[in-house]
Amino acid sequence: MNQSLSGKGTHVLNKLLYNFDIAIEAIQRNKLRALLTSLGIIFGVASVIAMLAIGTGAQQEILSQMQLLGTNNVIIQPVMEQVEGTVGEEGEKEGNQRKYSPGLSLQDLYNIKDVMPEVEYISPEIIFDTNFIRNARMRSGKIVGVNDEYFDINNFHIQNGNNFSEEQIINSAPVAIIGSDVRAKFFAGQDPIGKKIKAGNLWLTVIGVLEKKELTTENIQSLGIRNYNLDIFTPATTILLRFKNRGLVTKDDIDASAGSGMRVMIFGGDGEEEEAGTDNYHQLDKLIVRVTDSRYSVSIAEVLSRMLKRRHNGVVDYEIIVPEQLLQQEQRTKRIFNLVLSSIASISLIVGGIGIMNIMLASVVERYREIGVRMAVGAQKKDIELQFLTEALTISVSGGVIGIILGMAFSYAIEASAEIATIVTPISILISFGVAVVIGVVFGYYPAKRAAQHDPVHALRHE
Repeated sequence: MNQSLSGKGTHVLNKLLYNFDIAIEAIQRNKLRALLTSLGIIFGVASVIAMLAIGTGAQQEILSQMQLLGTNNVIIQPVMEQVEGTVGEEGEKEGNQRKYSPGLSLQDLYNIKDVMPEVEYISPEIIFDTNFIRNARMRSGKIVGVNDEYFDINNFHIQNGNNFSEEQIINSAPVAIIGSDVRAKFFAGQDPIGKKIKAGNLWLTVIGVLEKKELTTENIQSLGIRNYNLDIFTPATTILLRFKNRGLVTKDDIDASAGSGMRVMIFGGDGEEEEAGTDNYHQLDKLIVRVTDSRYSVSIAEVLSRMLKRRHNGVVDYEIIVPEQLLQQEQRTKRIFNLVLSSIASISLIVGGIGIMNIMLASVVERYREIGVRMAVGAQKKDIELQFLTEALTISVSGGVIGIILGMAFSYAIEASAEIATIVTPISILISFGVAVVIGVVFGYYPAKRAAQHDPVHALRHE
């Protein structure tokens, strides 16, 4: 039994190899025609691979953006309040009574933390441009007020040293965690832990160094983020107590605004506005909230909006952003765009298949006598079908292999010239090769079937 099965397998293999030899011989007799026939398959496969590579690159870029912004994050930012009213006959504003809002503050953070059980982490962000000074070296940069949860929210890792302790936050300690580029600039070849650096007029003791965050120029521009490696981080309470608190109006603010013509808002004990306001009265530049599950991001954002509106006395001087929602929309747009491009590229494959069918039909007509001779010496219809099907498949598969190589070259050329991330994956190569095989079988079957239906007597008479 086993010998019988083995003999049948050997017979089938020999028959396939024989038909493959005939196909190669036929292609070699008409090399130019075979090449022109396979061009549709070549460029179709190359286009599909290039389009899939661009799509995969875009997908990877969006995933990296989601990691930078945080998949479960909700961001609250202060905005300028829009005031409505009317203008009287003499140009005086009427009905423009402005409600008092404390602005985005640490009290909002404490309130959200107490009320919202779905909040995993929450951190403020207070940013000031200043100068960093150490050992007669100076560099401009940003001092950023945060808390200990900020680094977990943003997937930052402390490479050396420690995070802020609860005691340091409560006591507004003058301590800092520095970015990797700050370390390279001011502490080259040294261990910065325990050493001091000056930010503005504030001396800070370094307690930690962040691991370098890989950021591209595109991410910085498209996501509106900054280069965190150049920042110095200190507790938000330290910023508010020792550096500057925008939520407080000081004599210096009044004097500075009087000299520049800017207006300062001062509120009486009853909350009535006595004078117009400063440009930025918010303590915080940002509140970053990480929820336990991204499915709740949108609903939690709505709850946060209502809570803040109530705390800010109906003044909507903030905006709430759900980064995942924005990135999902971008992902959907790119997916549709890539689908359209891939569909257009697939047209080349269909055209290539039609070309194969056309040439194979012409080849059948040219080779009537060959078909008649083979059938006269004992070839069956299925043998003739297999012969022409193998020839069509050989042309299609050869074009597919060349198309794969060309598609990979296109992908690398696009990445190098257009600075678009492209990723050629094994699955895209398998899909393209599979499509080439299917095209060969589908468009080669009809000519093969037609060749097998010829009467050997008429075929032998054909000149």
